[in-house]
Amino acid sequence: MIKEAIVEKLDTKSLSSASNRLCIADLGCSVGPNTFFAVQNIIDAIENKHKSEYDGSHKLEFQVFFNDHASNDFNTLFTSLPLERQYFSAGVPGTFYDQLFPSSSIHFAHSSYSLHWLSKVPEKLLDQNSSWNKGKIHCAGASDEVVNAYAAQFEKDMGIFLNARAKEIVPEGMIVLIIPGIPDEVHPSELPAGILFNFLGSSLVDRANEGILNEAQIDSFNLPIYSASPKEMASLVKINGCFSIESMEGSRKARNCSLSSSLSEMQSCMICMLIASHTDFISVTDIQ
Repeated sequence: MIKEAIVEKLDTKSLSSASNRLCIADLGCSVGPNTFFAVQNIIDAIENKHKSEYDGSHKLEFQVFFNDHASNDFNTLFTSLPLERQYFSAGVPGTFYDQLFPSSSIHFAHSSYSLHWLSKVPEKLLDQNSSWNKGKIHCAGASDEVVNAYAAQFEKDMGIFLNARAKEIVPEGMIVLIIPGIPDEVHPSELPAGILFNFLGSSLVDRANEGILNEAQIDSFNLPIYSASPKEMASLVKINGCFSIESMEGSRKARNCSLSSSLSEMQSCMICMLIASHTDFISVTDIQ
């Protein structure tokens, strides 16, 4: 899907008109090796399209920025870099809920399995007089107030994330987001991850009942994880207005997933991929 989007939507001629250097950012890279596979696939797709447009007469140079929190093990990341790589690499520590790069400096941004992590636990969940999530550690199986608090925090975080990327990505640049998703109109408790979170929460409550753990600490503990639906993602991108959605694909298998499903089936239940171009207006062109 990423390869097709690059071939059909990414204007490599325009992006490389001022310089033969193309900058790629992987946001939430961790320590590899998945980040290296993703980056190489992106570079291969861009190079193939560029060669077809220039007939091999205009060679590109690639600068790849690997981003994650400052606590990430960048030493392991860089000692694992592929020896045969044909790109320059650099580490950029910091949260992607802030601007990380100079304005209009990134041509292609990629983030995989990172954006479901909220910047913080929703504040309302820490108030016993508000959306107190007693006996649970996640919004799966929780009250509507708790679910709404999670959704509101995700909405706020996505707005900050998109605004930061809008400053960094050049006009007509592209961003690809791969996140654990949830089909429209499906409650988090219906997915395997939600069921597992409920089991984990119940086991902690059992330990509290046995006097092993502190009940108040469990009640105040919440996983800062949220899976958005395609409908939510489309709405948030539209509200932001800095990107146009070129393609978005959400899994259709979630309703058929259960704890007896294979690992690959469970993972496919929770994937939502969004590909968007940086523009001055919003136009949702294709949502599958």
